[in-house]
Amino acid sequence: MKEIISTILDSWKSRELPETIARDIDISGYAKMKVRKIVVVTGFRRCGKTYLLLHFIKELLKGSSREKVVYINLEDERIPLKTEFLTELIPTIKQHFRMPDFLFLDEPQSIANWSKWLRRIYDTEQKAMLFVTGSSSKVSSGEIPTELRGRFLEIHVFPLSFKEFLKFKGVDVDLKEAVHSESGRVQILRGLNEYLEYGGLPEVVLSEEGKKEELVQSYYNTVVKMDIIEKFKVRNEEGMKALLRLLLNSTRYSISRLYDTMKSLNYQIGKTTVQEYISYMESSYFMHSLPIFSYNVKAELQYPRKAYFIDNSFITLFSSKFSKNKGRLYENLVFVELKRRSKKFYYWLSRQKEEVDFVILDGLKVKQLMQVSTDMDDLETRKRETKALLKASKELRCSNLIVITEDLDRKERLKGKTIVYRPLWKWLLDL
Repeated sequence: MKEIISTILDSWKSRELPETIARDIDISGYAKMKVRKIVVVTGFRRCGKTYLLLHFIKELLKGSSREKVVYINLEDERIPLKTEFLTELIPTIKQHFRMPDFLFLDEPQSIANWSKWLRRIYDTEQKAMLFVTGSSSKVSSGEIPTELRGRFLEIHVFPLSFKEFLKFKGVDVDLKEAVHSESGRVQILRGLNEYLEYGGLPEVVLSEEGKKEELVQSYYNTVVKMDIIEKFKVRNEEGMKALLRLLLNSTRYSISRLYDTMKSLNYQIGKTTVQEYISYMESSYFMHSLPIFSYNVKAELQYPRKAYFIDNSFITLFSSKFSKNKGRLYENLVFVELKRRSKKFYYWLSRQKEEVDFVILDGLKVKQLMQVSTDMDDLETRKRETKALLKASKELRCSNLIVITEDLDRKERLKGKTIVYRPLWKWLLDL
């Protein structure tokens, strides 16, 4: 085991770090904290967690040697997924370098007892700052193992925001000035069309046009295989894959409806298993479920949930029903952005089935009601969307009403309420 670790460390000594582009997420401040914590960087696979660390490491290495900053990718095929590897890691590092000031561990959660080992190192190696990444919610603040509670801080990384996307694409415009500039708006809107279709996974954003779909297909296969099927030891692989395809082609779902559909397709899968498979998808950050807003907990559990995905590229490539549906892509993009902004939100449905896409809360109070619509030029669509907003506004006692649109940018007074219409690109850029 020591020989393998020595080989890994020798590789690190001579490794040339890749070129990186700075994200809007700055983790350098965590290295200067007065109270020492384990910094856990979580998020969907391939959303940029590793490159975020490597960018920070490059900054650290400007003033430190490789002996003081050690990075190890625990998904390296040379590393056996055994607790013994972790047990021997620190003693071997000390033989090579002495104890580093910074230790970065990429994806350690696949190794048994990783959290207990990390707790021990945190307690015994007071000198080292520990940074850990994870592609599973099992490493997140909601599900972190008991032994690490109170000892870590979580940074959740999403695919690129639209502002970051423009930066990665080399679109060099003053965003505030672009509002008043025809050429600036053209560049931004051209970028929005690509962002809407192919999403914000960094490698996909930087790849050539003809390679994007191939990369997305590869990511999809890897997540399904490694982060769902293998990690959770799924026995009915075909059933799980069929369920995922159903969800990609659904706006909302219930366990009973999914069970009935799976049964009609001749898949032998019970309701409990359907629920488990969905929890696996959510654990990998691939899918998110949005519950209905209700002050009645029982109603919240009984009503169907809405299904959203971490990146629009998966809907574009794998949803036969919604791949060309701009409204669906708009709504999914807004959902992910609300998650990125750490909002707490639900959807709302009246007894007459009128719907508001997002009910955004501040604590227990409804702070904003939001619709997403790409067809506000159509009188019937506009009437339907605003009617639902006004009804929810009255019921939930909220007057902050907004509609995210394709190009409509103005305010309107209806029945004593002000409705703000905001183009998606301006909302994404927070202009």
